[in-house]
Amino acid sequence: MRTGEGYFSGAFGARLFYRCWRPEEPRAVLVIIHGFGEHSGRYTDLATHLASRGFAVYAFDLRGHGCSPGQRGHVDTWRDYWYDLAFFRNVVESYERQTPLFIYGHSMGSLVVLDYLTYQTSGLQGAILSGVLLEPGKVANPLLAGIAHLLSRYHPTFSLRLGLDARALSRDPGVVEAYRKDPLVHNQASARWGSEVLKTIASVKAQIKNIRDPLLILHGEADTINRVEGARWLFREAASIDKELRVYPEGYHEPHNDLQKEQVLHDITDWLQRHL
Repeated sequence: MRTGEGYFSGAFGARLFYRCWRPEEPRAVLVIIHGFGEHSGRYTDLATHLASRGFAVYAFDLRGHGCSPGQRGHVDTWRDYWYDLAFFRNVVESYERQTPLFIYGHSMGSLVVLDYLTYQTSGLQGAILSGVLLEPGKVANPLLAGIAHLLSRYHPTFSLRLGLDARALSRDPGVVEAYRKDPLVHNQASARWGSEVLKTIASVKAQIKNIRDPLLILHGEADTINRVEGARWLFREAASIDKELRVYPEGYHEPHNDLQKEQVLHDITDWLQRHL
């Protein structure tokens, strides 16, 4: 396996950072879109596991995250994420020509992927959605939602701490401690970002019947950041004929980093192999 890093041009010329983990002869490619406040480097264990089984993995840091530029936790419009993903896909496909392509989105990344799939005749082999952001937890209460919409009009870059509790990510203390000490992790969200998240959730729900790609949906049953009801709704309402839901009993927000990690890695690998 070879690892690499680089930059590509996203929407409006943004210079976005990416990582890759590549076996000598990839059987398929997986593009990972990370969650809010984190970065692509937190997926090294998942990527290494998959690369050892013949899958090339590419992941980039969303604008305002990780090693990519921009105000932390801010986006002018959700379309920027959409185009960044589209541009990154073009870059990956130029490197891995005629290789089957899958996409993986966790938490906020799942919403980026779902929005992408509602507007895109994808040509993908399938999509994996983890910690699905369709029914957010307490951080999206009606009062905060109203404030975000108001400030988004008059002061879009106004930033607040989102209030995510690192202990809600995983039952593994080592994962929580590493997250807290990670200098590339942040907890800031702008008013525009909050408003755009809520609008995109509504848009995805209104257009869910446009999603027909094969889906694997992963969610921790005890996730308090994004409630499991969102994953169950997605499984029920997506038009995909080929769709599977894995709910992990007592699991927290990051299935790939929680105590049932080995089962999750097995489920992901098995699903990818069956969809080649």
